[in-house]
Amino acid sequence: MFSARLDWNAGANPIAKLLLAKRTSGAEILDLTESNPTAAGFEYPAEILSALADPRSLRYEPVPAGMHVAREAIAGYYAGQVDAGRIIVTASTSEAYGFIFKLLADPGDEVLVPRPSYPLFEFLSALESVRVVNYPLLYHDRWTIDLDALASRITARTRAIVLVNPNNPTGSFLKKAELARLLDLCRGRDIALVSDEVFSDYGIAEDSERISSLVGVDEMLTFSLSGLSKVAGLPQLKLGWIVTSGPALQGLELIADTYLSVGSPVQWAAPALLASRGHIQSQIKERVSANLTFLRNQIGLASPWRVLTVEGGWYATLQAPRIRTEEDWVLSLLEDDQVLVQPGFFFDFETEAFLVVSLLTPPATFREGIARILSHAI
Repeated sequence: MFSARLDWNAGANPIAKLLLAKRTSGAEILDLTESNPTAAGFEYPAEILSALADPRSLRYEPVPAGMHVAREAIAGYYAGQVDAGRIIVTASTSEAYGFIFKLLADPGDEVLVPRPSYPLFEFLSALESVRVVNYPLLYHDRWTIDLDALASRITARTRAIVLVNPNNPTGSFLKKAELARLLDLCRGRDIALVSDEVFSDYGIAEDSERISSLVGVDEMLTFSLSGLSKVAGLPQLKLGWIVTSGPALQGLELIADTYLSVGSPVQWAAPALLASRGHIQSQIKERVSANLTFLRNQIGLASPWRVLTVEGGWYATLQAPRIRTEEDWVLSLLEDDQVLVQPGFFFDFETEAFLVVSLLTPPATFREGIARILSHAI
């Protein structure tokens, strides 16, 4: 009696079952998957709460594209690169994807998405009756887009190419040469570029070849997505946005008018919330840097473990000895060492064996967890 769009296997997997059993028994788990900044021990400024108490929030003002005060604050975040009139406010980047897929695609049309990447696109696209086609990311000392494979997967029904920049969990940024090739592939085909830039403030080191945002790309239709969840470490406040160009704005505003999902309090607070982002970002960057440095220092040249190159974001990927499957590694670490990590197949890694850890993890937990992981050698 329910839509085929919801025909997903929602049953608990073996890892979730074991984790529940461990926690039910009272076991102390070293959780190296923590990606929620509000639960990772950071200090938030008091101004956040006072900003949310603005009395103007008591008045309902339904503005489809978002209140002017919020859009101006978001434009300010881009330091003059973006006019507020190019911004559509959403409740989240997930909702932003839904709006964009509604705008661009008819049922059965296709969007190209990276693999590996965050395991969300299959669900978001299914809800819009859009088909996901994966294009591979390749690893040879660093991650790159397999542009030839991507080109071969473009069809007459391709409506968009999704970029996660930097990617989650690989942490790889789009490069100038890759963007040039993508523009060539899309030009004249009515294919849009959708760039998820929620982690773009969290680059590691410098790279002159890096593209951190598509907001300045005018050659074709692009959509740049971001939000408070990562920019200000405030996932609970539900404010995201889309930056795009003229041809898309009217349609997006019509779609947004149908939902009017963004609350007034967070929009009135947007200037203060974005202005305070430096306080939380500095803590996150320091934590990520320290944990990544520790991880790299623990793995020597002779180790059977390897840390893959990461350029940005909050995650690191470990290549594990191939003496077990990823699932066996995760189950064994949880059962025997009380350490929780994520397997690569959660993110659609195509080969074995990779484990993903969050660099947001509090340092003491991270160091002890990594020590227990690396105690397993061939």
